[in-house]
Amino acid sequence: MHLEHTRLLVTRFGECFKFYRDIMGFAITWGDEDSGYASFHDGHGARVSLALFSRQSMADTVGLTKFPTDAFCQDRFMLIVQVEDVDATVERLSQRGIQFEVGPQDYADWGMRGAYLRDPDGNLIELSGSLDRGKWSEGLREADRKYATS
Repeated sequence: MHLEHTRLLVTRFGECFKFYRDIMGFAITWGDEDSGYASFHDGHGARVSLALFSRQSMADTVGLTKFPTDAFCQDRFMLIVQVEDVDATVERLSQRGIQFEVGPQDYADWGMRGAYLRDPDGNLIELSGSLDRGKWSEGLREADRKYATS
């Protein structure tokens, strides 16, 4: 396992996108101010240093839509941990007593297979693995063509 990047879960996505792009000066690697997801790098060689994601979309994913998105109980960030095999990692961690918020599943719109758990302090962690391009949604394929760099 290796720590992939930090994703901030935000309610004012467009404003945050402009802040990290315009104020902080991070280079965009994916997305725009209306996309609901964007990633940035800081120019020091990392492919992605920081990502932004709509807090409501994340709440939908981990089943917390019963809570208001601006409440303290909603996640404001999560750690992304890239793994070779999501299912095997979930099995290994489950055997160690880890409870998962959401077990392994494909996210065709994101091009990934993922699972969600929390650390002892309640911070959200995503276990992320690549999803074969043949399983990607058409929308993701279109976005990939739009944002792909040669």
